[in-house]
Amino acid sequence: MKKRLCILFTLLIGGFLTLSLSACNSKINSEPVNINTPANTDVALPNSITANENKNETKAFEILPTMDTVSNAKNQVWVGTFQLVWNDLIDELIKHPVEFADTTSDIADKLNKKSFTTKDISDSAYYKKWGLASYEMKKEIEQGIKEKFNEKSDILDNFDFTPEPDKYFLYTMLKKDFQYLYSFKKLEDDKFNGSKGNVKYFGIKSSSDEDARKNINVLFYNSNKDFAISLRSKGDDVIYLYRTDDNKTFDKLYSDMLDKAKAYKGDRDMSGQDRFKAPIIEFKEERSFDELCGKPIKDTKFMISKAIETVQFNMNEKGVKLKSEAAMMVEKAIIGFQPDIEPRYFYFDDRYVVFIEEQGKKPYFAMKVEDAKELQ
Repeated sequence: MKKRLCILFTLLIGGFLTLSLSACNSKINSEPVNINTPANTDVALPNSITANENKNETKAFEILPTMDTVSNAKNQVWVGTFQLVWNDLIDELIKHPVEFADTTSDIADKLNKKSFTTKDISDSAYYKKWGLASYEMKKEIEQGIKEKFNEKSDILDNFDFTPEPDKYFLYTMLKKDFQYLYSFKKLEDDKFNGSKGNVKYFGIKSSSDEDARKNINVLFYNSNKDFAISLRSKGDDVIYLYRTDDNKTFDKLYSDMLDKAKAYKGDRDMSGQDRFKAPIIEFKEERSFDELCGKPIKDTKFMISKAIETVQFNMNEKGVKLKSEAAMMVEKAIIGFQPDIEPRYFYFDDRYVVFIEEQGKKPYFAMKVEDAKELQ
């Protein structure tokens, strides 16, 4: 009897311990479902950060009106074409800097400085015309660019040349087509800035490319992340290529490059061991300066009704081709007219550097993209 009681007592103790352990495990497993735990707070934070970053998404490409324009676009380009049109607006038509009657404009203020003029480029490289809009004027421009450059316009058909009182048209085409002293070699396709796909390159890959080395003048080589060269052409044009991580406007980058070149004490010739490669660049883009349009110009009877600039650029192993047009229609402002206020949609989902100059002059080109998908 005593033996049976001991066995029964042992079984009762074991069952109690089993039930206790099961209850503990159940409690432990149920604790993580608490929605107020810090774990869930940590997960929510990155989601809100991502949402804010999407609001400030970087543009893929942008044409800039001036060299001192600030932009966060990955690819940027500036050509002096639109500045020449703006200069004629100031000098020939309204006779003073452009100020808008009811608003300020950072773009207008920068263009008013006239930091690029016809003194900075040879007469053979540009054609410009301004005057009262008419069909005859359009034909004259078409004939003029055909005779001077053997070119056709990509933008004239975008403007209405119907004659009206106080309706003026201003136009400029800038054209360059030149070759290096000696052609470079096409190189193997390779990555660019960690790109997923490869890009096309040209340059020098062996010590045998002796003639091509004569194209290159070393401005400075401070490190493999900070260097610049110039490329000689068969004419007066000089191409600068500047490798830098600095995120500055074109005018500051250009000044920095010249300052570093002046301070450099190293060898300025390409040795037989030096190598060079640069991507082949080719694009054709357009920008409408809508932010300058529809605003009465102070102390005048005018407003800009349409303003467009295009850039077509090709840089390869042989040389450089550049064609750029800029045009502006200026009409009599409608005084007292107040359009209905409508919401504005700042959707950057539609159109949005290398320096080139003539020897001893200011740059006339500093570097554009339309299909953002192709750049990602």
